[in-house]
Amino acid sequence: GEALEVNREVNCLTDFIHGCEDQLQKLKKQKEKGLLYGIPISIKDHVNCKGHISSGGMVKFLGQVKKEDSVIVQVLKHQGGIPFVKTNIPQTMINYDCSNLIFGQTLNPLNPQKSPGGSSGGEGALIAGGGSILGIGSDVAGSIRLPSSFCGLCGLKPTGNRISPPGCSDSPFVPAVTGMLGPMARDVDSLALCMKALLCQEMFQLDPTVPPIPFDEEVRLKGAPTSPSAQQQRMISGD
Repeated sequence: GEALEVNREVNCLTDFIHGCEDQLQKLKKQKEKGLLYGIPISIKDHVNCKGHISSGGMVKFLGQVKKEDSVIVQVLKHQGGIPFVKTNIPQTMINYDCSNLIFGQTLNPLNPQKSPGGSSGGEGALIAGGGSILGIGSDVAGSIRLPSSFCGLCGLKPTGNRISPPGCSDSPFVPAVTGMLGPMARDVDSLALCMKALLCQEMFQLDPTVPPIPFDEEVRLKGAPTSPSAQQQRMISGD
C-alpha cells in the first residue's frame, strides 16, 4: 500500500509482482528462515521476473514476457525475500534521469521538481519515498550511485562478476565496464545484509560463472570509520 502511495506522487513503479502474497504464505511454513525472511524487495525493471516483462523502457520489449526468474530473484526468494514491485528506468537505461515513453517521468520524492537520478531512478524514488526498504538496482557508470546520492540513500556497485547478471538479453549496448546488480537501501547495514544473503551457496550453484567467494564480515568491519589517530588530531587542532 505504501509503495502505491509513493507511486501516485512520483511515478516510480512499472509493475506489481503477482504471487508475492502466495510466496509469503509458503515462507511461513518453512522451518529454515533465510537472512531476508519476510522483507519486501523492489526490483529494477530490467531484472527478469517470471511472468513479467523487462522493458528497459523500450517498446520493442513490451511483448516479451519472461519465463524464468533471473538468478538474483531466485536467490532473494531462497533467502526469504519477497520481490513485490518492478521500478522505472530511463529508456535504454543509458541516462542519468529516469523517464521513458512507456511509463513516463519519475520524480524525486525529496523535491518533485528534481530528478531522482538514473538509471535506477525508480528504485531511488521508491525507497526515499518510504515505499520500499531494500531494492535491487544496477550500475555501469553510476546507475546505483547517482540515484542513491540524489535521493539521500546508500547504494553499492559490487565488484564486477560478484553477482549473477539480471537475466535480460538483447541489451542495446555492450559497455567496456562490467555492469553490476547491487543493493540500494537507507543504511549501510541493509546493504551488507543483502550482500551477505546474495553471496550464498544457492547463487554459486545456480550460476557457476560467479566466483564462489562468500561475504567477508571481517573486511566490512575493518572498513568502519575509526577515531582519528594522534597525528590526525594534531593536524585538526593545528599543532
